[in-house]
Amino acid sequence: MRIIHLANHIQLVGNGIVNMMIDLACMQAQAGHDVVVASSGGEFETLLARHGVRHVHLAQSRDPWRAPAMLLGFRRLVQRFDPDVVHAHMLTGTLLARFSVLRRRYLLVATLHNEFPKTASLMRFADRVVAVSEAVAESMRLRGVPAERLSVVRNGTVGTPRRAGMPLPPSPHLQRPSITTVAGMYQRKGIQDLLRAFARLRPRFPQATLYLVGNGPDRAMMEALAQELGLQGHAHFAGFVGNPAAYLAETDIFVLPSHKEAGGLVLCEAREAGCAVVATRVDGNPEMVGGEQAALLVPPADPDALADAIGRLLDDAVLRADLAARGQHSLDDFSVQRVCEAYLQLYDRALGEYPRPQPARVRATESHRGML
Repeated sequence: MRIIHLANHIQLVGNGIVNMMIDLACMQAQAGHDVVVASSGGEFETLLARHGVRHVHLAQSRDPWRAPAMLLGFRRLVQRFDPDVVHAHMLTGTLLARFSVLRRRYLLVATLHNEFPKTASLMRFADRVVAVSEAVAESMRLRGVPAERLSVVRNGTVGTPRRAGMPLPPSPHLQRPSITTVAGMYQRKGIQDLLRAFARLRPRFPQATLYLVGNGPDRAMMEALAQELGLQGHAHFAGFVGNPAAYLAETDIFVLPSHKEAGGLVLCEAREAGCAVVATRVDGNPEMVGGEQAALLVPPADPDALADAIGRLLDDAVLRADLAARGQHSLDDFSVQRVCEAYLQLYDRALGEYPRPQPARVRATESHRGML
């Protein structure tokens, strides 16, 4: 198949949508398919080239003044590459692929990575809408996406090509027992709840240390809260770390306190690293940890419940080790190979139901490809 993936950018900034798309494009190319990623560019261009995936610069934006160049660039890409599938990972790409080509011959697939924006329902304009968890799929059904056009493919990171050959960063030498989160600094990620929970635990566990790996617009607010709670020297804001594996390798308890989380990739990474996991019982989180099998689940926006769960694990080394061991089970369900196979099967089924009309022109040749 010839497959085009559309995303706004491919920057190394910890964006789960971008990370998942990069993994999928590389794995599809490895499986023998002809794959192009179209975006405004970023640090992942080198990785894509190493895996035989071509990158085409295509700036995608909702700004009206950019629309003419965006439409022209996409039409040229389609004309030259003649794709079987255009796979959009963000709203702009979905609308661009749906409405900019009048007589399109390609299947349009849109993966819904986050359902909480109000605009998420516009992803229904794709031929096939893929939710990253059953929880997201149910939300989309309630928003009017027909069940026959809706599928579920859970994200996974085990075996990610983004880490293959990448040296493990130097040890951060975490103080133990260590509690870590890897998340963007947004209020919806529940960082403020984790800080308050940690402040409640400090009198009982004075040796415990909290590490917050990530960046974002609410970081200054979270740092101010940490200072207000008296956590100086005990809560460390590490900022964005491109490869957090070294942090996870030294983490005793990993916490994802999100208020909304469609299907956090970082839960797979924490399980694979052997962390005991605490997460909120929201959206796709329970599915990413096998229900209660591989994590302690707590209500969102509840610092007391979060403190209780973390405290249980700090108190009980046997429970902590057992939970970490259970997290290692069924990790094949979250492999990038499984994700790739699931999408290819979905493409095949959908193309069989809606066969492409015969081309009015010669199919893409090597000379066409050379123009990309």
